[in-house]
Amino acid sequence: MVVVVVQLWETLKETITAYSGLSPAAFFTVVALAFAIYQVVSGFFASPEEHGPRSTEVYPPSEPLPPPVQLGEITEEELKQYDGSDSKKPLLMAIKGQIYDVSQSRMFYGPGGPYALFAGKDASRALAKMSFEENDLTGDISGLGPFELDALQDWEYKFMSKYVKVGPIQKKDEEGKEKTEDSTNTGEEASATTVGETSRSVEEKTIETTEKKDVADGDAAKEE
Repeated sequence: MVVVVVQLWETLKETITAYSGLSPAAFFTVVALAFAIYQVVSGFFASPEEHGPRSTEVYPPSEPLPPPVQLGEITEEELKQYDGSDSKKPLLMAIKGQIYDVSQSRMFYGPGGPYALFAGKDASRALAKMSFEENDLTGDISGLGPFELDALQDWEYKFMSKYVKVGPIQKKDEEGKEKTEDSTNTGEEASATTVGETSRSVEEKTIETTEKKDVADGDAAKEE
């Protein structure tokens, strides 16, 4: 029996050397490496069930985001309350005076996100310049160049297509009050002018009626 095994082994070695040109040791080393590579590659394409039992840990489903609430016109100071520091409030941000609900992108604009400093503010100037400087976190876009304005326009289009607009920022413009007062004064002056014209019209009609009456009395006296 031992003799037969030895003869088979010698025949196998000669066959390996004849067909592969490798020594038996080198041949079996190559076969082992090929098998190991096959195991590694096949592991990338195998289903999770083949690697081991499925995890029994159950992750709770994420809560759906509440629908955006229309805030109407608010001030820049009120907008700061929606910077993501209060998780119960929506996450808001403004571009060119228009406020958008960016709660669905909290990973970007929420606390710890790469654009967190833009939240709760009108970041028009910062977005146009791609700046993270504190003095650029403003809605003032005066003095920007054409390329910066184009970049801001692209950001606005992106926000309009992706997020819901919930209101505008109240403008700080004292001229609005002055115009209102001017309008009131103009209305009062117009009313006074109308009253004056009406009074003059009544007086003119009264004089005209009196003159006609005097003429009629004179004619009657002549006929007598």
